[in-house]
Amino acid sequence: MNEESHIKATKEAMSKAYVPYSNYPVGVLIITDKGNKFTGCNVENASYPLGNCAEASAIAAMVMGGESKINQIYVMTKNDEGGIPCGGCRQRIREFSDSTTQIIMCSPDGIQNRMNLSELLPQSFGPEHL
Repeated sequence: MNEESHIKATKEAMSKAYVPYSNYPVGVLIITDKGNKFTGCNVENASYPLGNCAEASAIAAMVMGGESKINQIYVMTKNDEGGIPCGGCRQRIREFSDSTTQIIMCSPDGIQNRMNLSELLPQSFGPEHL
């Protein structure tokens, strides 16, 4: 898969979001260190905040698939600046990443920004601190 197909898969995941309350769809594509791919979308619930973020959904799919290391994660929203993970999702990503994991923030028009986890969540707290 090339980057164009990664963006397409992320956009497809975003199109499946269940967002009747916020109307703010998010799609995610995770590429693991083994090269496998897992997608997720956000799923809202009338009883806020019981919904799931797209990142959490994709991470759960990855774990169910027997993997535990994120190499790259594409996050797409309909915003022009692209999908910026919330604070809770930054910590979720951190659990399954290292400082070099790439976070690729996308809009429907394509990639808007790239950064490593260490830039997105500096001085982070992870499993090695326990």
